Amino acid sequence: MNSISVNQFRNNLKSHIEQAINNHEPLKVNRRAGEDFIVISAEDWEREQETLHILQSKYLMQQIDDSLKTYKNQQGYQPTAEELNEITRF
Repeated sequence: MNSISVNQFRNNLKSHIEQAINNHEPLKVNRRAGEDFIVISAEDWEREQETLHILQSKYLMQQIDDSLKTYKNQQGYQPTAEELNEITRF
């Protein structure tokens, strides 16, 4: 994660925001007095929130674990050739 001073951030506010949005990389802004803060796009923040929700849910994590076990044992669902074509067709 890149880090800049609050003065650099303020002087180039628009470009730093555009960079965080377009590159999907958070930007840490350091303040001399007080807490630092992070600039992140709304899309990236929502994705992080969804990930945290899944990681905090025992039920969802159990589903992921069960799916991984069936995949490793090659016991999972096998789509037909027609289903695969429909999925991969653009």
